[in-house]
Amino acid sequence: MNTPPTPPHHPSQSDSAADQQSPNPPLTFAAFQQHIHEKYYATDSARGTPGTFMWLIEEVGELATTLHKTQGEGGNTSGGSTHEDLESEFADVVAWLCTLANINNVNLERAIRKKYLAGPGPAGTK
Repeated sequence: MNTPPTPPHHPSQSDSAADQQSPNPPLTFAAFQQHIHEKYYATDSARGTPGTFMWLIEEVGELATTLHKTQGEGGNTSGGSTHEDLESEFADVVAWLCTLANINNVNLERAIRKKYLAGPGPAGTK
């Protein structure tokens, strides 16, 4: 029998008092992208856009597998099936997206603000 997954935390929800007193300050997209740049840029830029894009897609595939497995689907495939595994895969996808943005000189926070927070934003349908 599958246990229901832990509900995701949404930044708009109020955090508990313990979370608010955490020694870790809030993390912005810009700060995380800068961290990825400082730690990995030399290697990432040498790999180039095509190779980095392939790593991003591989991580998206791992996220897809983990999403299936946390829902009790996915069969006998490798990869985790816990909520912690799911968090890890989401983090990997964001990190590789930052890497790809860094080597293509794209400021993700500015791009997000410009597309989704200025004016009405996209209509939300495809």
